[in-house]
Amino acid sequence: MTRLAYDLGASSGRAILGRLEEGRIVLQELHRFPNDPVQVGGRLHWDILRLFHELKQGLLKAKHAGIQLQSVGIDTWGVDFGMVSAEGELLGNPYHYRDRQTDDVIEKLQQDIPAEEIYRRTGIQFQPFNTINQLYAMKGAGSIILREAEQFLMIPALLRYFLTGERYNEFTLATTTQLYNPVAGGWDEELLGRLGLSPDWFNEVVQPGTPVGELRASLSEELGIPATQVYAVAEHDTASAVVAVPALDRSFAFLSCGTWSLVGTEVEQPVISELAQQLNFTNEGGAYGTYRLIKNIMGLWILQECKREWERAGIASSFADLVVEAEQAPPAAAYIDPDDPLFLHPGEMTPRIEQYCIRTGQPAPNSIGEIVRCIIESLALKYRYALELTERLSGQTFAGLHMVGGGIHNQLLCKWTAGALGKPVWAGPAEGSAIGNLVVQWIAAGELADIWEARRVIRDSFPITVYEPEDSDTWEDAYGRFCRVTGL
Repeated sequence: MTRLAYDLGASSGRAILGRLEEGRIVLQELHRFPNDPVQVGGRLHWDILRLFHELKQGLLKAKHAGIQLQSVGIDTWGVDFGMVSAEGELLGNPYHYRDRQTDDVIEKLQQDIPAEEIYRRTGIQFQPFNTINQLYAMKGAGSIILREAEQFLMIPALLRYFLTGERYNEFTLATTTQLYNPVAGGWDEELLGRLGLSPDWFNEVVQPGTPVGELRASLSEELGIPATQVYAVAEHDTASAVVAVPALDRSFAFLSCGTWSLVGTEVEQPVISELAQQLNFTNEGGAYGTYRLIKNIMGLWILQECKREWERAGIASSFADLVVEAEQAPPAAAYIDPDDPLFLHPGEMTPRIEQYCIRTGQPAPNSIGEIVRCIIESLALKYRYALELTERLSGQTFAGLHMVGGGIHNQLLCKWTAGALGKPVWAGPAEGSAIGNLVVQWIAAGELADIWEARRVIRDSFPITVYEPEDSDTWEDAYGRFCRVTGL
């Protein structure tokens, strides 16, 4: 039986077919497409109708290949959403989380509701782009979208609505909003009321593995395909990636690495404490009664933006070429904190790296290789910082780090992460989010018993590359300098 996972990241999307064959997972990439935000009048939006068009292309490609799909699931990034009218119409293109409407909003919001109360109610890390901040900014600006809204749907729920006509938000995505109360187990109506947001907008929250309708009859007719079951999977891409961590030990640490990097561990109950707030850790929902205690790190976004900047200047290099140049550059020349607000927005990134280095009393990297090395070394060292905090907060000690996602293709990052940690890195699989998406569909259909059987199957299906730590003394010195320079 063949199932389809749509895995939409911040820069591209994929339609991945999955089959279980003799206890192994077999994947086939059916369709790949860019996910380019659109700048209009100083505002940054997702091109949501283009994304829905690409979902339809995936269904058509399956049809043309003679593949009968048993089910479909969608995972995407978190926090972003669309508002739907009483007539069922989408009200405007959803804003991109890097849109500047949330600049300085955290400070204003916390004048109305103290940070301690928001964290106690939600357990979510304070980030400028969180859904709560987007809605607060829209409310303060008198948004016509909010005046006409009937329903709030996060991005996968919105795309599912386009597919099925059914409207359900999903648990792992709902928790990223900073509006969901994990202790009460639902939207925090007290918080919504104090923000002036209608609780009626926020519909039922379903768990991963819930069947949420079939393809609309009109869509089936348009595409010439049969009605197909749609599941709510673990719809936050990181939640899906964690489902796919091939851990055999119930206590494990993970790094989901791509445009964003998320370091943490899986826990049975959210860790909502004064220390967790102080360390700015987040408790996002996971699959099958779990939470993800994680630190959100800017990730490979900075390198991606530098690459785009160089391409605009006529300097075209693949990521593999950039990694070679980084390896040849002098080590430990300069560091950045990837999470400095300076690096949040799109645009000219290399001048910001220079600005950061000058501000912190370091020589600014000059060549492309030096810039790339600065970024990758800084990420590896920030991962160590985040892992040590995870151990402190969870009360666990981890023997190594499971690394999943597209970032594992950057072998230098994997190697340097092992060096920075002083612990092994187990890298794989690369398509973690798509695999986790499929796993939830298989468990829902009874083809896999539970997540632990799934993780054993994943481990048997995909190669895991082991990176052992090297040059421990050098990395220990580098970590001390990194912490001093960044003020961590």
